[in-house]
Amino acid sequence: MGTLDGKTAIVTGSGRGIGREIALKFAAEGANVVVNDLDKEPADETVTAIRAAGGNAVACAGSVVEEGFADRFVNAAIEAFGGLDIIVNNAGYTWDTVIQKMTDEQWDAILDVHLKAPFRILRAAQPFIKANPTDYHRKVVNISSVSGQFGNPGQVNYSSAKAGVVGLTKTMAKEWGRYKVNVNAVAYGFILTRMTEATAADDAFIEIEGRRIKVGINAQHAANAARMIPLGRPGTPAEAAGAVYLLCTQEANYVSGQCLTVDAARH
Repeated sequence: MGTLDGKTAIVTGSGRGIGREIALKFAAEGANVVVNDLDKEPADETVTAIRAAGGNAVACAGSVVEEGFADRFVNAAIEAFGGLDIIVNNAGYTWDTVIQKMTDEQWDAILDVHLKAPFRILRAAQPFIKANPTDYHRKVVNISSVSGQFGNPGQVNYSSAKAGVVGLTKTMAKEWGRYKVNVNAVAYGFILTRMTEATAADDAFIEIEGRRIKVGINAQHAANAARMIPLGRPGTPAEAAGAVYLLCTQEANYVSGQCLTVDAARH
């Protein structure tokens, strides 16, 4: 018996990195999972891994900022598994520069993926949640960042979006408490993913919706950041996923409207 047996979860950005670990953890604890990624291949790979371990999952590939995606995502859970109990808004990326060099396109793209997309998904889920009350607590976890709590040079767009996620979380906890839904946020510090890997090169890029986005951190900067962490290292995606899982257990039924900082006491 898993702690999430019979529950159905949707997790954006769960084909890779932290989102993948969240999906795997939920499935290992008995949840049905709808896996999302911008690209079909990583979403399918996560679904295959879940099914190979005996779990239940389906893929819903596509960009979270697409018109109509939120409804399609929510409906994928209802159609495949007959319900919706856990929502994790995790998808995102960074597109950094200082404010005087930041374009409107950069600002809008990051606000759209980190803040508008979660808003749309929660809005799309509300009719089902209202119409289908439960005798247990449903869960929402929105992914924020220490950049949204403390700021970070070169990330005015990302920091603003992640601060907005906390405001969204606190308001939704008040709106959805009457539906027996806990809404919380997790603010990550230095977690080792493809976005934060140490690199000696300046030409590490990924392709996102036709844009070349630089990824990775200068190796020296990464080493300096690790030395500032009392545990002496960045977190792993599995450790990051653990914090989300904790907020989705029944032991957290009286925790709502909170932002859990997962940062190993760096800040």
